[in-house]
Amino acid sequence: MDFNFNSEQMAMTKMLRDFAKKEVQPGYAARDKSGEFPRDLWKKAGELGLIGMTLPVDEGGQGADCLTAGLAAEEIGRGDLNMGTAVFVVGELVSSLIQKYAAEKAKKEWLGPLLAGEAVPAFALTEPHCGTDAAAMKSRAVRKGDKYILNGEKSGVTLMMDSDVAIVFAKTDPGAGAKGVSGFIVPCDLPGVTRQWYEDTGSKCVKRGSIFMDDVEIPSDYLLGQEGEGFKYVMRLFDFSRFILALICIGSAQITLEETIQYTKDRHAFGKPLARFEGVSFPITEHYSIIESVRWLCYRGLWLRDQGQPHTEVAAMCKWMAPRFSVNAIHDCLLMHGHYGYTQEFPFEQRLRDVMGVEIADGTSQVSKIVITRELFGREYLPY
Repeated sequence: MDFNFNSEQMAMTKMLRDFAKKEVQPGYAARDKSGEFPRDLWKKAGELGLIGMTLPVDEGGQGADCLTAGLAAEEIGRGDLNMGTAVFVVGELVSSLIQKYAAEKAKKEWLGPLLAGEAVPAFALTEPHCGTDAAAMKSRAVRKGDKYILNGEKSGVTLMMDSDVAIVFAKTDPGAGAKGVSGFIVPCDLPGVTRQWYEDTGSKCVKRGSIFMDDVEIPSDYLLGQEGEGFKYVMRLFDFSRFILALICIGSAQITLEETIQYTKDRHAFGKPLARFEGVSFPITEHYSIIESVRWLCYRGLWLRDQGQPHTEVAAMCKWMAPRFSVNAIHDCLLMHGHYGYTQEFPFEQRLRDVMGVEIADGTSQVSKIVITRELFGREYLPY
């Protein structure tokens, strides 16, 4: 087994760590207060080739493998978890779906601007009455000639309020369950499209919201692939996005631990550095050990995906473990900074709020454990 990264991966990691430190992290708190999505950083991510970096080179991507994309996402997560989510989860999901399944005309219209950071995407699957059970959606798409007419509501959509285009999933065959779900490219400025913003606890600059569709007309070539195949398309991508979300959390937790280690070396009590007290150093070493373990489980899972080997079980493990243990680590680090840590002068409370949201995104901890149970025990032991 070779645990080394190649020279290209190491160079990229160094470059992105510098980028995150100098250009992403400095505006982290300000974006939380303003709630504004940083289109300048989004454009910069496009210029660096970070959006859709696993896409083939001849389609505008970098041809990167999954592990390399995970390393990149982790570095951006050190600067701002939200930018990591926007670029490597939403950007990757949407650009991958368009590249793989869109008609040529629609691909030419949307893929280039997305990869260049000139258009902001959204990914709309969840509905108010169903999140985990996404196939129970009520949104409908009816074909009329060379158009589809969409009606329904999608909720909990990241980047909804700033997006130029959304991938929307709707039933084209309401009686077929998951096999009746189709995916569509929906420009967000079309007649009949309205949006509503959520006042979330964290991740304020990637404003989540709902999209409402009232007789929205889109051309038939905005259908992704074949009717009834949409649910299958997106499920293939979720294992990847779960690893990425996990590593973004790891990045946020890692930099918090590093900052806290330095703080406890510099801060004194009873004439000694705080780091000399085991009540301080031991919790940090415990969190560091756990975070390091989950990081390498993520790397292994992405390696398995690159090798074409089964990895659904590992993705689910990482998805529930990384945000949970990152929240625990950031929480303890906040406390170790005393009453200053509880202020907004330090990034800890913001990271805590932002990482907490990932415990829900792309499958809650509970559904992740159901997925693991299915892989370990068999489908006959599922609760549904």
